[in-house]
Amino acid sequence: MGSDIRERVIDSALQEIGVQEATGNNDGTRVEAYLRYVGLGKGYAWCAAFVSWCYGRAGRPLPRNAWSPALFPMVRRYTAAQIAQGSIRQADLFAIYSSSLRRVDHVGLVRQQKGNWIVTVEGNSSDKVLSKRRPLATIYAFSNWLD
Repeated sequence: MGSDIRERVIDSALQEIGVQEATGNNDGTRVEAYLRYVGLGKGYAWCAAFVSWCYGRAGRPLPRNAWSPALFPMVRRYTAAQIAQGSIRQADLFAIYSSSLRRVDHVGLVRQQKGNWIVTVEGNSSDKVLSKRRPLATIYAFSNWLD
């Protein structure tokens, strides 16, 4: 898969930066569109729905799941060695792990890796779509749905 699809996924995500929930309850016109894409109505956590919607908008049918842990099957995950070698690429997914829930609790898109940091685009972060800078040490897993 060429970089073209990766750029389309990220372009879709970048166009959504600034979208925010209407009342802070996983709602609002755009948020509900992301949730509808994965078969849910308003009121559900939507980070995985957002990622799935971005892939769909770029013409990729998968991933398409509202459950963030489902976006990190072992067959799609990068190994520690691959991560250390700098294999993470634009449009890969990153996971944040919740020790209290004992599972992946948040997912977003990698925009780019810069040294020991990644720049992201993610939904349902502070109730909106935004770009963040996250230290690699805080990332639980990365997955590749394009190769």
